[in-house]
Formats: sequence, structure tokens, C-alpha cells
Amino acid sequence: MTWRQFRTQAIIGISALVLLAAYLVILGEQIRHTYDADAAQCAKGACAGVMNEFTDRYDTQVDVLGYALIVVPVLVGMFWGVPLITRELEAGTHRLAWNQSVTRGRWLAVKLGFVGLAVVAFTGLCSLLLTWAASPIDKVHDNRFTPLVFDARDIVPVAYGAFAFLLATTFGLFVRRTVPAMAAVLVVFAVVQGVIPTMVRPDYVAPVSQTVPLTKAEVSGLSFFGEYGTVGGVSVHGGPWIVSTSAVLDASGKDVGHTAWWSNCVNVASPAQLPDCVAKENAHVDVTLQPADRFWSFQWYETGIFALFGVVLAGLCFWRIRSRLS
Repeated sequence: MTWRQFRTQAIIGISALVLLAAYLVILGEQIRHTYDADAAQCAKGACAGVMNEFTDRYDTQVDVLGYALIVVPVLVGMFWGVPLITRELEAGTHRLAWNQSVTRGRWLAVKLGFVGLAVVAFTGLCSLLLTWAASPIDKVHDNRFTPLVFDARDIVPVAYGAFAFLLATTFGLFVRRTVPAMAAVLVVFAVVQGVIPTMVRPDYVAPVSQTVPLTKAEVSGLSFFGEYGTVGGVSVHGGPWIVSTSAVLDASGKDVGHTAWWSNCVNVASPAQLPDCVAKENAHVDVTLQPADRFWSFQWYETGIFALFGVVLAGLCFWRIRSRLS
């Protein structure tokens, strides 16, 4: 019965997955072919600008797919999780099911287990395909900690999908109306996905501190210069996650924001003169960062957090259906 009720969503999901797989396999092969050709040029010493052209060629497609995969879990929750129970409650068919020999707990367990496994398989395959296709791009950018990459690669999309599904089922049981439950899922999932990367993820492990000298090359790559000594776009070799950046400091460690030379560099010097103007003062910034080798640890930490959320939500579902729902 669960399969018969779910088969329409399953057919739509399988069709979408087949189309996505075909597109990603073709795109992944194109990316790899281009990357191998460009890497060969680099090996011959003709690398200037080649990798930038390579990433520019595919960045838009990969980024759009990344955003799509971030949205997939909440869509799965809204259209697979919410109707799982609310459809029965709105139609009143749950009473017929509960008057048979199957208990409420077993009825819910079968629904959660069957559709939950489908959710895990669907999001897992989507993540696997995108991770494979985009791996050469990610290797060149060396920025796997950025939210767009971290949230759409490897194992965390599976955890997001399971969480969104259980969140949607829980709202369906408590709200008992499809449209309001869908709206609630969208809001709560968006809030969680905003809070975790900005307020929780940076502290899974204590960040480390590092001093970054503002050399001419470093200054040339910065994206922002503030009038009072703030800068943006500091980079550190090796692809770590820059959690925070101090104001610009001089050789003695004092803030340069109100010094005459900084004001002259930012407000008077031309863009072409700015790197030399700042570099000659031996300035630096202090950054806190998460080293790149913590990527997989962070993936597992976040997966564990969302798995814990899922267990709590599943417990709420069983409590609700056994003691409060009629």
C-alpha cells in the first residue's frame, strides 16, 4: 500500500534522476577532457591563464547545479514527506488502516522506512554524480569549504535530505494540512541552513590562527579595501576556510586604519599603485581558519548533527501518532 501511494512521486523522481545523470555524465566527461588538455599545456610551461579559462568555461553550469542540489532536500521534504501523512489525515483513510491488524507504530515505521530510504538514495545519487562531475573544477579552485561546494558535495546532502523528509513528515503530523505544513518546512529548513554554516559549522573544531603578510601578490588579489584598515578576499595557500580576518596591522601589530600612509594608499594611489603602496609598509593581517584537511571531519560532524535532528523528529512522529492523533 505504501508503494502504491508513493509510486507517482517515485516515478517522477526516477525520471528526474535519469535526466540529471545523463546531463552530469556528459558534462563530467567534457570537464575532464578539457582539464586533461589544459593540464598538458601546464606541464609544458604554458599554464598562464589556461586554468582561469578552464574554470570560467564551466563555473556557471557547476554553480547552478550546486544551488539546485542545495534546494533538492527541501523539495523532496515538501512533496514526498508532507503528503505522506497529511494525505491520509485529510482523506480520513488513516482510520481504516488503524482498524486493521497493523498497529499505528508499524504503519508509520513502514512509511518512514520505505520513503526515507528512497530519499537517501535519491539525494545520495544526485550528490555522487555532481561530486564526480565537478571534481576537476573543485581541484582547481581548491575551495571545498565554501558553502556552495560544501553543502552540495559528498555526504552532507544525504543528511540534509533525510532531515528535510523527517521534518516534513513531522509537520504533516502536527499541522495536519498539506499547504501550511509545506510552508512551515520551507521556512524552518531555510533557517536551519542559514544558521548551521554561519554560527555552528565554524566551531566544529577550534580554528587556528595564522599571519598573512600583505605582499604585492596578496594585495593584488584582495577584493575589498576599507578606509579604516579593513580588507576582504585574503587567501591562504592550500584551500583552508578563512573564518575571520583582522584589520590591517603594521609590523608592530598596531591597527593602520587611521594612519596617513594607509589613507594615502586607499584614497590617493591609483589601483595600479595600490599593491606597491601597501606592500612596502610590511603590513599583515591575522586570520583564523579551518585547515583544508578538516574537510571530511566537518562533513561527518555535520552529517551527525542532521542525523541526530532526524532521530529526534522520528521520535516526535511516533509519539504524536501513538498518543495524540485520532
